Amino acid sequence: MATTSTVVPGPAGLPLLGSMLDLKNDSLGTFLNAQRVHGDVVRFTAGPPGLRGVLYGVFSAEGAQQVLATQSANFRKDNLFYQEVRESFGNGLLTSQDEDYLRQRRLIQPLFTRRRVDSYAGAVATEAASLTEEWRTAEDSTVDVLDEMTRLALRAVARILFGTDVEAAVAIVERAFPVMADYVLRRGFSPRNIPRDWPTPGNRRAAAASRELYAVCDRIVAERRAAAGAGAVDDDRQDLLTLLAEAESAEDGSFGATELREQVLVFLLAGHETTATSLGFALHLLARHPEQRKRAHEEVDRVLAGRTPGAADLDALPYLTQVLKEAMRLYPAAAIIGRRAVAATEVDGYTIPAGADVIVAPWVTHRHTGYWEEPERFDPDRFTPEAEAARPRYAWFPFGGGPRACIGQHFSMLESVIALAMILQAYDLEAIDTEVPVNAAITLTPAGPARCRLHPRAG
Repeated sequence: MATTSTVVPGPAGLPLLGSMLDLKNDSLGTFLNAQRVHGDVVRFTAGPPGLRGVLYGVFSAEGAQQVLATQSANFRKDNLFYQEVRESFGNGLLTSQDEDYLRQRRLIQPLFTRRRVDSYAGAVATEAASLTEEWRTAEDSTVDVLDEMTRLALRAVARILFGTDVEAAVAIVERAFPVMADYVLRRGFSPRNIPRDWPTPGNRRAAAASRELYAVCDRIVAERRAAAGAGAVDDDRQDLLTLLAEAESAEDGSFGATELREQVLVFLLAGHETTATSLGFALHLLARHPEQRKRAHEEVDRVLAGRTPGAADLDALPYLTQVLKEAMRLYPAAAIIGRRAVAATEVDGYTIPAGADVIVAPWVTHRHTGYWEEPERFDPDRFTPEAEAARPRYAWFPFGGGPRACIGQHFSMLESVIALAMILQAYDLEAIDTEVPVNAAITLTPAGPARCRLHPRAG
């Protein structure tokens, strides 16, 4: 390890703007190149004089573990980006901190036990079956798998959240979320923002989208609570909103109506875009690699023999799990994770000062040549149990880590394996677009199509 130092290496950038244009135009490429040139802790400056910001990138597995886990108390969600997410989507589990977070986590954790999550498998299978049937009428037998997986994942999480009210939510979410996400992204990475209540076109569009999204959530929450008060709730109803509304403990109380809406919005945001990214790229990668696709088909056919998969089948489909993990390595939905240092902390031999903005980057660490041979190559065998055991814990961290690790990890894998298995049962896929450019938004976002030609399979 290097001698502890306050002089952190980094790119010089432009005289007046530093690395601002590089980070704006291609943050993923800029971070990746910086690691390869400057090492595992890199200092970036960005912005004109007077508005210049400083950002520290931490790119090693060991450094990521420090930031997210072993010294996580020194690195908080206090940066501008999380502030903007909080103001748009509420103070739910993704953005809350301290006692608010601990209380929310205690109330929500029982709803994400393995047994409870496994009970959602039927909802995922219902939506996957509907999609594969709909594909039989696709024009030219061609679909954009990233767009289609976004639609599938949204419908699945909405069905799990809202049950029979799924249709009421999906259309509004599809319309409102992109507007709000773009607004958060622009404000979250701007050195100066005008107040949200100024009547600019951007502020008005975002406010209208927020009102529409809040209204549908509030209506469904109110209907559930009215039904519960009248004793009209079906005891067999198992959708997540009902369970959230009923969550209660002597220590933590229960969620109020606004808190419920905030949790719902976070689950909609985090629960569909991340899974859609993993599943869509897994399909596209298989469509580009015939040998791996053949192995996946063989496993699905052997294990399922044409029947619909359930939660009990996950352990019997290890190669599909490896495919998904490799897709998440190459295309992690949370490609960049931000924090703010609240105390000076030594990371990989360098001192990161208190008050500094810090990022860890699965996009970079997942391509780190110290952990991955030929890192750009698609190879699901990187995730055999033996290969995983030989790597540092944080060489792969698509779900974050430490006390703020994603509570929905098992749900994401359950949904992805079931949907992938059902699609591979029904179709062989051939890639039309061989490369898909991406951008780092709130989650990893395609900047081009991922079209595949569908070939229905017999049986």
